[in-house]
Amino acid sequence: MAAHYQSTDKLGFVLANDYRLLQVMSRFGLSLGFGEKTIASVCRQCNVDTDTFLAIINYVKDGAENKPQRVERVNVASVLKYLKRTHAYFLNYLFSSIRFHLLNAIDCSVKNEIAFLVLKFYDEYVEEVRKHMEYEETTVYTYVQKLLDGETVQIENTHLISRHHEAIECKLGELKNLFMQYYPQTEDNDKLNAVIISIYQAEEDLSIHCLVEDNIFVPAVKRLERQVKTRQPEVDVAEESQSTKSEETLSEREKEIVACVAKGLSNKEIADTLFLSVNTVTTHRRNIARKLHIHSAAGITIYAIVNKLVSLSDVNL
Repeated sequence: MAAHYQSTDKLGFVLANDYRLLQVMSRFGLSLGFGEKTIASVCRQCNVDTDTFLAIINYVKDGAENKPQRVERVNVASVLKYLKRTHAYFLNYLFSSIRFHLLNAIDCSVKNEIAFLVLKFYDEYVEEVRKHMEYEETTVYTYVQKLLDGETVQIENTHLISRHHEAIECKLGELKNLFMQYYPQTEDNDKLNAVIISIYQAEEDLSIHCLVEDNIFVPAVKRLERQVKTRQPEVDVAEESQSTKSEETLSEREKEIVACVAKGLSNKEIADTLFLSVNTVTTHRRNIARKLHIHSAAGITIYAIVNKLVSLSDVNL
């Protein structure tokens, strides 16, 4: 592993070695035009905590492994500002930019049902991410800000863990793979290829954001909680951050339900068709979402089509 960046390194040297760190710099509020200044000098000039900036750029440089980091010198308030700016970037710029270029790249004529499904899948995905980030803003980030402000709050470690990161990360990958494997070939794919490349970059960026939350922000907040409540027992962060993941395939009954969802049937209609109770159908759909990491009807429909559980003629667009 290469040596970590230090506060005495020139910021221009850092950015020249990894373009991704330009986004990190921007989200900390560091501006361009820094000349030959060092990291410490630029951070001091922009009122940014140098140790926190170094912690994140080194984490990104080293591959952002999914394991808790040492956060003794990380400033929680600085990480919080960084994460809020990252949310704003995704919601106010990146997703709308991808959608704009997506509309210019795909054939949205009435005859192209796949294009309509892909666009619907993307819009529902963005809405899911928006809701997740709004939850973090209103619940998690507000809670942390109260800790920073010294307010008396009930300390609850468990709600800081972001439980939906895997699902929101995977869906951009699903969209990218749908294009590459199933979207009809055209004579000029330059626009579509550009969109796919932007999706690759967004997928990587979102993954890093989630890892920073899980492995830098959460441990740093836990440390802050212990400072607020000194008698609180130490938390095994590594144990909390690990989860057991198993590759699960759909049962035949679940495949039947996926096909029904793709055809536009409600839970009641599925229950009547398959001679099941509505509660049983609801349980199956919950299990399907957990196994596939797909939570929208549009996503389920695309999955059903590409896995030949239904044909396009069966889908109610």
